[in-house]
Amino acid sequence: MVLAAGRGERMRPLTDATPKPLLRVRGQPLIQWPMQALAQGGFVRQLINIAWLGEQIPAHFGERVTWPGLPEVQLTYSHEGQDFGQALETAGGIVRALPQLADVFWVVAGDVFAPDFVFAPEAVQRFAASDALAHVWLVPNPAHNVGGDFGLSPEGLVLNLAKGAAGRDHTFSTIALYKKAFFADGGLPPGNPQGVALALAPLLRAAMDRGQVTGEVYKGPWTDVGTPERLAQLNI
Repeated sequence: MVLAAGRGERMRPLTDATPKPLLRVRGQPLIQWPMQALAQGGFVRQLINIAWLGEQIPAHFGERVTWPGLPEVQLTYSHEGQDFGQALETAGGIVRALPQLADVFWVVAGDVFAPDFVFAPEAVQRFAASDALAHVWLVPNPAHNVGGDFGLSPEGLVLNLAKGAAGRDHTFSTIALYKKAFFADGGLPPGNPQGVALALAPLLRAAMDRGQVTGEVYKGPWTDVGTPERLAQLNI
């Protein structure tokens, strides 16, 4: 699942007429980078959730897309804006799409640039065989998030540390593997038929407190394209 429903308020005025995932980075839409990386790993059934100016995304990609050297990708869309008039936040959007997702599935934000990340089938197999309900990739804290999001134990458990605590050295990259059971804690039925908005962070933190979230650090290039300045920097 590629997340693409947000408004992109901090990117205005660029996102007033163009959904953030279609803003161009190095000659192609920002969202195309994770889509191609998923295809490179053999993950060719991809679901994109859309809301703000969302119909521009299926209008651009259609239901099947092929890039040189990559297998054909089959696309489906979760129309949060069309169905409910708004985006459902991250967890609400994922629960909305759950009936269309595999028991173990990738999630990546469509506005994160991590061109060297490898979506490996072996990672899926290891996670599926583990007791964890989520496996997340963390990055060293960037300049815009010096306080970090989480800690990481030597055993690979992601730690829900208080703000300002020692060891809160990592930022969530948005790239993760989940099992459907992870979202049972949110209290929403699969498919989220009422269109309830639900944030992801509280679910992640609660699962971390139960020891159910594992993780690892990704040290390759990574940018949360959250401001026009960061977008411009990538295009220099």
